[in-house]
Amino acid sequence: MPRPQFIPTAEQRALVKSMAAMGIQQEDIALRVGVRSPKTLRKHFREELKLGAIEADYKVAATLFQMATSGEHPGATIFWAKTRNRFRENPPAATAPIPPPPFIVAREPEGGRS
Repeated sequence: MPRPQFIPTAEQRALVKSMAAMGIQQEDIALRVGVRSPKTLRKHFREELKLGAIEADYKVAATLFQMATSGEHPGATIFWAKTRNRFRENPPAATAPIPPPPFIVAREPEGGRS
């Protein structure tokens, strides 16, 4: 008797999309949803796998943008400027190298060591 055809539910679709958004491996998502392989998962949940990661990246970027433009999170503003606007911190001013200390040679007393 052939295995019954898998028909995804709306709840499974939401779960796959959420797990894909969090970066969980397809093998683990397949196990959680109850399909035999990542290939079967991709067959039935292609859009959820693709859109989950895209929507997660968008939400994080939108949050970072809001933080960077609010003026309340200078770290987010600096990160945004460095990664998106290619801002760089100026290297420290060149300083003259410090000469090494004078070399001191000590003589042993005549007649060997004491």
